[in-house]
Amino acid sequence: MRIEESEGVSASRNHLVFAYYVTGHGFGHATRVVEVVRNLILAGHDVHVVTGAPDFVFTSEIQSPRLFIRKVLLDCGAVQADALTVDRLASLEKYSETAVKPRDSILATETQWLHSIKADLVVSDVVPVACRAAADAGIRSVCVTNFSWDFIYAEYVMAAGYHHRSIVWQIAEDYSHCEFLIRLPGYCPMPAFRDVIDVPLVVRRLHKSRQEVRKELGISDDVKLVILNFGGQPAGWKLKEEYLPSGWLCLVCGASDSQELPPNFIKLAKDAYTPDLIAASDCMLGKIGYGTCSEALAYKLPFVFVRRDYFNEEPFLRNMLEFYQSGVEMIRRDLLTGHWKPYLERAVSLKPCYEGGINGGEVAAHILQETAIGKAYASDKLSGARRLRDAIVLGYQLQRVAGRDISIPDWYANAENELSKSTGSPVVHTNVGGQQTCARSEDFEILHGDLQGLSDTTSFLKSLDELDAVYDSKNNTEKRQMREHKAAAGLFNWEEDIFVARAPGRLDVMGGIADYSGSLVLQMPIREACHVAVQRNHPGKHRLWKHAEARQNAKGQGPTPVLQIVSYGSELSNRGPTFDMDLSDFMDGENPMSYEKARKYFAQDPSQKWAAYVAGSILVLMTELGVRFEDSISMLVSSAVPEGKGVSSSASVEVASMSAVAAAHGLNISPRDMALLCQKVENHIVGAPCGVMDQMTSVCGEANKLLAMVCQPAEVIGLVEIPSHIRFWGIDSGIRHSVGGADYGSVRIGAFMGREMIKSTASAILSRSLPSINGSIPDELEDYGAELLKCESSLDYLCNLSPHRYEALYAKMLPESILGEAFLAKYADHNDPVTVIDQKHTYGVRAAAKHPIYENFRVKAFKALLSSATSDDQLTALGELLYQCHYSYSACGLGSDGTDRLVRLVQEKQHSKSSKSEDGTLYGAKITGGGSGGTVCVIGRNCLRSSQQILEIQQKYKDATGYLPFIFEGSSPGAVKFGYLKIRRRISLRLD
Repeated sequence: MRIEESEGVSASRNHLVFAYYVTGHGFGHATRVVEVVRNLILAGHDVHVVTGAPDFVFTSEIQSPRLFIRKVLLDCGAVQADALTVDRLASLEKYSETAVKPRDSILATETQWLHSIKADLVVSDVVPVACRAAADAGIRSVCVTNFSWDFIYAEYVMAAGYHHRSIVWQIAEDYSHCEFLIRLPGYCPMPAFRDVIDVPLVVRRLHKSRQEVRKELGISDDVKLVILNFGGQPAGWKLKEEYLPSGWLCLVCGASDSQELPPNFIKLAKDAYTPDLIAASDCMLGKIGYGTCSEALAYKLPFVFVRRDYFNEEPFLRNMLEFYQSGVEMIRRDLLTGHWKPYLERAVSLKPCYEGGINGGEVAAHILQETAIGKAYASDKLSGARRLRDAIVLGYQLQRVAGRDISIPDWYANAENELSKSTGSPVVHTNVGGQQTCARSEDFEILHGDLQGLSDTTSFLKSLDELDAVYDSKNNTEKRQMREHKAAAGLFNWEEDIFVARAPGRLDVMGGIADYSGSLVLQMPIREACHVAVQRNHPGKHRLWKHAEARQNAKGQGPTPVLQIVSYGSELSNRGPTFDMDLSDFMDGENPMSYEKARKYFAQDPSQKWAAYVAGSILVLMTELGVRFEDSISMLVSSAVPEGKGVSSSASVEVASMSAVAAAHGLNISPRDMALLCQKVENHIVGAPCGVMDQMTSVCGEANKLLAMVCQPAEVIGLVEIPSHIRFWGIDSGIRHSVGGADYGSVRIGAFMGREMIKSTASAILSRSLPSINGSIPDELEDYGAELLKCESSLDYLCNLSPHRYEALYAKMLPESILGEAFLAKYADHNDPVTVIDQKHTYGVRAAAKHPIYENFRVKAFKALLSSATSDDQLTALGELLYQCHYSYSACGLGSDGTDRLVRLVQEKQHSKSSKSEDGTLYGAKITGGGSGGTVCVIGRNCLRSSQQILEIQQKYKDATGYLPFIFEGSSPGAVKFGYLKIRRRISLRLD
C-alpha cells in the first residue's frame, strides 16, 4: 500500500504488485528470495524481481506469468580477491562505482519504474538504494535479510580509510527509510532497523526424496556422499581421488565444463537443483553463506566449512551451525591440499539437532502481503532520524578491542546495549561523562591477593559477577547471542572458591629471535593481559555440560574428573568458544600421554586447537612435576592481548592458565620453572618453536621496567628501570604474525645449522693444528687462540661467539643457504629439539647465524646506554641500535612491507625539520618477536609531542594501507608480581 495514494492505483488482497530487489552478493540471496517470491505468487500476486543473478535460479522453481525478472544490478556485495578472501578496499570502490557515483540516475530511474509497474510494496534483500527509491516514489518498503551492508562495509571502512566513510553513512541513511525488518536466523547486529520481526529459516522446498535422487544418480543408500558446494573454486585447484575417504563419492557443484574430475567425483549440471542433492547427501563441504547454512540446518546435514577472510557475516552463521551441532571448521590449507578425511569422518559423526521452523518464506510472504494492504507493523516510536542515529557506522562489533573504543561514538554503544548484541569478551566501560568509575568487586570476597588497582582485573571480576544473570536467562534468542557467556555461567559453583591469575603480553624491545640462540633480551610487559579463572570440584558435584554428562553416562563409570574450558573472544578469531575432555584422556596407561600424542589430540578439530594453550598446562604439570588431578577443573579464559600481533598472546594465555591451575591446587612453582614449563606447552603440545623470553616476561616482568634475561636457557639478571625521559610504544602493522609460521621456523633452523657449521670448523682447525711432538704450539693455532677454538668447537649457544671472532674465522665459511638434504648428509643433525629439517627445503644460513651474534652485542650496548647520562646522543644511539636490529631481521627474511613502512615513517618523523628544531622526539624502531609482520617497537622522548607523532604515524599508515594500527602503550605487572586472587561470591548480598 502506498503512503500517498496515486490516482488510479489501488491495492487489494487479491492482486498486489511487489518490487523485490536482490543484492548482487551471490546466489544465496537469490535462492532465499525465490522461496518468498514463490509464496507471494501462490497467493495470486505479481512479483517483479530486480537482480543480477541468472534467470534459472528463479525459473527452475517458479514457472508463472506473474514472475517478472528485470536484470539490473544496484549494488555489488563483497568483492573477492580469491575464492576465500574478500578484498575490502575493492568492495568499497566497486560499491562507489556501482551505487554512489550514479546514485542520482539510479533514484530517478527506479522511482519512474516503480510508478510504471504500480508497485504496492518494495522489498529489499538487501539493496540499500531500493529503500530510498521507494521513499522517493511514495511507496512503503521492507527489508528481508540476516545482515545489512552498513554492518559489513563498516569494518571495511575501518581498514580502508576515512575517505570511504561516506559510503557507510549513505547506506545507513538509505536503510532508515525502510519501515521495518523481517529478520532471518543467523543474523548480524543491525541497529539501523529499529522495528524487527523474526521469522523462521527461509529454505527452498524439496522436489524429490533422498531415495529418488540417489536412484537417479545410481548411488546406493549405504555409500557415503559429500556435496562440494563451493562457488568460485580456487584457480588451478585440481581435485584428486585420494581427497575422499575410501568408498566415498563427491557431488561437485559449479564445476567448469573443461574441468576433469577423478572417478569418485561427480560433476553436476550448472542448473542442478541443489536442495534435493543436499538432502540426499551425508554431509556438505563448502563456504559459509546463508543459503548453505539454512539448507544444511533444515535437512540436518553436517556442514564442513572453510572460513573466508573478511566475510563479516560468517561468525554469526557459524554460531548458528555450531549451536545446532551441524558445523565442522576445516582450515584452508587442508582444503587445498586434500586433507579432507578427518573432517568428513568427524562430520558424519555429528547429530544435527535443528528443530526450528523452515517455513520462513511462507511467513515472510504473509507479512509482506499484510503490509502491502495497509497493516502497520512498525511501532512509530522511533523516527527515521533516530533509526539513522543508531545505525552501525564504525563496525564496532568486529573491531571491539582495547585501544579502539576511543573512536566509537557514544550513540552507537547505547544502541548496541539496547539491542543486546555484544560479542567477544565482556567489556566494562570505565569512563562515563568524564568521571572515572570502577566495576564493583564487592560481590566477591577476596580471600587472598590484591587487585593492585588494575582496572582490567576489576572488569574481569565484574564479568564473573554478571554470569549468574546469563545462566538464569530464559530467553532463547539471548542464549544464542551470548553463547560464550551462557557456557561460562554453567562453569562455576558459586558457593566454592575460584582462583584468578593474570599474565600480560610483552613488547620485545631488544633481543627478539636471538633468544633461542642464548642472547641477552630486554622485554617490557604491556598493559594488555589475559585473565584465567579456575575452580576445582569433586567430580560428583561438578556442573557438567549436557554432552559431557552424556559422554560420562555412556561410559557407565560414574562421575570422573572432567576439564571444561570457556574462552571469550571466539567471534574475533573464528574458533570454537568451549572445550571439554575427560582428564583421564591425558593418561596413556599408567603414565601421562606423550607430548606428540597430545599435539595430535588437540589438532583433531581445528576449531578447538586453541585449547592446547590452556589444557596443555595441565598435561605439562602431570608430565614434568608428577601432579595427578583427582578433581574436575573448570577454566574461564578472557584475554585482552590481541592475537597475531607479535606481543605474545599465546604466552600470556599459557602463563595465566598454568598460574591459575597451580594456585587452585596449592602448587608452589618457582618463577623460572613456571616460564620453562609454559614454554614446553608451546614447544611440545602446541608445536610452535618459540624461545622462552615471552613466557619469562609474562611471569617475571614488572610494570614500567625492562626484564633483562640471558636465554641460556632462562637466567633473569635483573630489571632495568626505564629512564623517565624515555618511552616505548608498539605499533601493529596489521600483518598477522605467527610464531608457528614457516619463516620463523626456517630462520631458527638456519641459525642452528650455522652453529653446527661453526663448531665443525673450529674442530677442523684444532685437528689440523695439533701440537707437535716436542709439545710446542704451531703459530697458526696461536693466531687463532687454542682455548677459544676449544670453546667454539663445543659452542652451546651461538650468542656466546663474539662478533669479532665470527668475522675473523667463520663469516666467510658459512654458506648463504643450504638444502636440508645436503646439510643432513654432512652434519647429521642441527641439534635443535623443537624443529625438524625438511630435506627438500633450502634454508638461509649466513644471515640467520649472524643475526643473534650481533644482536646479543646490540642488546648489551642498549642496556648499558639506558643507564648513561641523559642526552640527545643517548637517545640517538639507542634508536640506531633498534634500526640495525630491524634491518638484520630483514636480511634473515623476517621483514614485511607493513613493518618496513612503519619504520620508514618513524625515520621520516625523526629526521623532519620540526623534530630537529625541537631536539628530537622519536629516535628508532624495529620489528619485534618472530617477525614477518606483527608489531614494531618505537623508542622516543617521553613527551606530549612524541605521543602526537605516534598518532600521526598511525594515521599516515592508515592513509597508505587502509589499516588503522593498534597502538600499545603502557605497562603492567607480570604474573608473579600479581600473584593470584582467591575469591568467593558473597551470596547473601545478592538480592535478585
